[in-house]
Amino acid sequence: MPNEVSFLFSSIGWIIPIIIIVYLLSHTFRIVPEFRRLVIFRLGRLIGSKGPGLILVIPFIDRAIVTDLRTLTLDVPVQEVITKDNVPIKVNAVVYFRVLDPAYSVTEVENYILATSLLAQTTLRSVVGSAELDEVLSSREKINEELQLIIDERTDVWGIKVSAVEVKELELPDGMKRAMARQAEAERERRAKIIAAEGELQAAQKLSEAARQMETSDITLQLRYLQTVREIASERNTTTFFPIPIDVFTPFIEKLKIKDKDN
Repeated sequence: MPNEVSFLFSSIGWIIPIIIIVYLLSHTFRIVPEFRRLVIFRLGRLIGSKGPGLILVIPFIDRAIVTDLRTLTLDVPVQEVITKDNVPIKVNAVVYFRVLDPAYSVTEVENYILATSLLAQTTLRSVVGSAELDEVLSSREKINEELQLIIDERTDVWGIKVSAVEVKELELPDGMKRAMARQAEAERERRAKIIAAEGELQAAQKLSEAARQMETSDITLQLRYLQTVREIASERNTTTFFPIPIDVFTPFIEKLKIKDKDN
């Protein structure tokens, strides 16, 4: 029995150093992938960012913070904004950004993701609130560019690069939707009336040109007469109308006038 106890303690005595050695080795050698960096602080002082590959970290002396270099997608929650022309709307957006300088993203700001999100929210309210509703609806690309420039400029000191900002959804009040629908309907009616008026004007011009052409050529009037007769005869009517020029009755009218004078 004493031999077994001594063997057990001797086994434990070998296991504990092995565990300590494995722990130290696992925290001494770090494998950093291509899309990440290690920001190392040695006794509280910034050493710099290291990676990718096999990185040596001194246990209990160095502190390593992992930073991701891939592009992150930040969903900006819905913001209630009053536009320049006093229309309340709800708008949200999405921000695409990435870390360019890992050391700055750790030392210059406590939480760069949260800070970028809050900055995007305030900038979205400011930019949309300084524009009119028609501009927000029609110039979406211009607003996106303005948002991207402002957020990118303010996050540059954090080592952050904002690549794009896109306004996703725009929610209008129901009353404004109905007003815009009435406006669109009135605009379409106006265009329809203008098109009809332009058609009447063009038709009148063509008729005037046709009348002048008929005045200069008698054969033109005769051809038009025959065409009219053909169009009437082509339809399935029980009664056929034959247009007769007024010039046919001119001799009879002259004779009647002469008889009236003689009497």
